[in-house]
Amino acid sequence: MKYNQLGKTGVLVSELCLGTMTFGGKGFWVPIGEVPQNEATQIVKNSVDAGINFIDTANVYSEGLSEIILGKAIHDLGLNRQQLVIATKVRGRMGLHANQVGLSRLHIIDSVNDSLTRLGLSHIDLLYIHGVDPITPIEETMRGLEEVVRSGKVRYIGVSNHPAWMMMKANDYADRMGFGKFVASQNYYSIAGRDIEREIAPMSISEGISIMPWSPLAGGFLSGKFTRNNDIAGGSRRDTFDFPPVDKDKAYDIIDVMMAIGEKHNVSAAQIALAWVLKQPGVTSVIIGAKNEIQLKDNLDSVNLALSSEELLELNKVSELSSEYPAWMVNRQMTGRFPS
Repeated sequence: MKYNQLGKTGVLVSELCLGTMTFGGKGFWVPIGEVPQNEATQIVKNSVDAGINFIDTANVYSEGLSEIILGKAIHDLGLNRQQLVIATKVRGRMGLHANQVGLSRLHIIDSVNDSLTRLGLSHIDLLYIHGVDPITPIEETMRGLEEVVRSGKVRYIGVSNHPAWMMMKANDYADRMGFGKFVASQNYYSIAGRDIEREIAPMSISEGISIMPWSPLAGGFLSGKFTRNNDIAGGSRRDTFDFPPVDKDKAYDIIDVMMAIGEKHNVSAAQIALAWVLKQPGVTSVIIGAKNEIQLKDNLDSVNLALSSEELLELNKVSELSSEYPAWMVNRQMTGRFPS
């Protein structure tokens, strides 16, 4: 397991991050996973034993149950808290009342206190804002985040599911005010979903913000269970929860190439998909999730897979983005920029 720098901090995080969205299984989250406490504890143990020091959860996962299960696993395993980097999130609705959602200073502070209670921890290492809240000024959000950082309850802050311009605006405001800035950006990124390469990834690389891909297997669609001739895998979360959105015709072409490369290496298509994401510029830690120990081991093994430059080129070509404005204009205007 390799360890990479978290943004411009001195903190090192494992190249794979254990995601806990499968823990619990309550309400909306049932199709994603219903991993009970004893199995979740074993998944945490196996992950840490494999070298993972970075674990990701969110207050909304299974309506808070994921945080409770993770906290109990850490306690029951007697894990050294200083050897772990724990991330959680704020933004989603956590109750029926008007202010139990969003990115107001009020909700940020309440949510952090509630998350710490569920986790049974004294602090959160990395707190992400989990999405855009259009009715709350970004200035208030950054003030709320600064307050929980200065209180000692949060060490670093990150952003998830935000456009690049909004991330830049937030960090510019924080810089002018002397606040802590976003050090990480958690985004949907897979070989079948490369949209962040248009704006978010270039901005993050330029600004030294860590890219933390979520759903690198596109909600299981790239696991190898789905092919052009088998679009219902049976037992996959995709069968009942078709998310994130995928251009399936293009994805099948990608899967064909991944499976052919996988056969050469005697590994699963999932390992090919993970290995590809791990190689992308700006990527610090790829979030993996598992419903059982078999899935976890397969995902963990991806760090040992060495793809050749020819294989990476083949994967890049079959999955490349179409050119959108202004990219096609920039490329056109670069013609003749250098003397021949």
